[in-house]
Amino acid sequence: MLLAAYDAILSDLDGVVYAGPYAIEGAPQALNRAQEQGIALAFVTNNASRSVQTVADHLVELGVKTDADHVVSSAQAAAHLLATQLPAGSKVLITGAQALADCVAAEGLRPVTSQADEPLAVAQGFNPKMCWEDLAEASYTLADHSVLWVASNTDFTIPKERGFAPGNGTLVAAVARATGRKPLVAGKPETPIFETAAQKLGAHKPLVVGDRLDTDIQGGNRACMATAVVMTGVETFQTILAAIPGERPTYILEDLNGFFETYPHIQLQETETGIEARGAGWTALARDEEIHLQGQGSDLDSWRVACAAWWAKHPHASEPTSPKDIHRG
Repeated sequence: MLLAAYDAILSDLDGVVYAGPYAIEGAPQALNRAQEQGIALAFVTNNASRSVQTVADHLVELGVKTDADHVVSSAQAAAHLLATQLPAGSKVLITGAQALADCVAAEGLRPVTSQADEPLAVAQGFNPKMCWEDLAEASYTLADHSVLWVASNTDFTIPKERGFAPGNGTLVAAVARATGRKPLVAGKPETPIFETAAQKLGAHKPLVVGDRLDTDIQGGNRACMATAVVMTGVETFQTILAAIPGERPTYILEDLNGFFETYPHIQLQETETGIEARGAGWTALARDEEIHLQGQGSDLDSWRVACAAWWAKHPHASEPTSPKDIHRG
């Protein structure tokens, strides 16, 4: 099985374990099964609006065996980054939820809510109840370029039970547009949040699993960890196929049950007309602008083989690159 090669799972939450308040079918059971087989488990989340205890409580309610010590949030990462940049006791304007303010206070800094408090930094994290006045206060404060700006994460969307909603990245972009500035980003896809989670578990060969290429997969790749994307969140087979090198996952899984399956071995070969990939009953030939795909088996395996061929054909793509056509024979 795939998990046999790893000693830990570093799992995203939204789009992997749950969508909104509801568990993704089979996800809690798969995670518990992994733990029963001796695989350590931690949750690495860019959600900065809830405390790690609240996140852990939610997971337990959904049937996952875990606790707050096994949740690492971008709010924690943002607060730690601020503490490394500021003197102890410095004032930090909080543009986000109480969970972010609590993490900032836990690092020995002073959360404030107004430019009039003369903060030395702005910490911005997601808060579903955030309003225009909050973003405006951050913008006024950041007009002073000596004020440090740290964002917990820059996810543009959040998967919810009704679809995809604007995420913290959308709100950060509004402030960036108003101020002409760019924040330091503490959470995914930066590496410290993954390294912290692995250290907590004492893991030497962790597997990062997520539903987003630009945060989970890119971050895991940057941390030199194996990565797996699941098809239960924001990505599609088409977006994965088009991924730039830094966002290409080690594995493509339908859902977390893929942990317990044998991942197909895919062989690559250069031909006179392109790059050929073979595996799981499929053959994919990637040319400059198209893929020729033949075989029998699961649709998932066909995309795995197609991705292997296309990625090998475009090893240095600087932007998402898709074939003009995929011919299925």
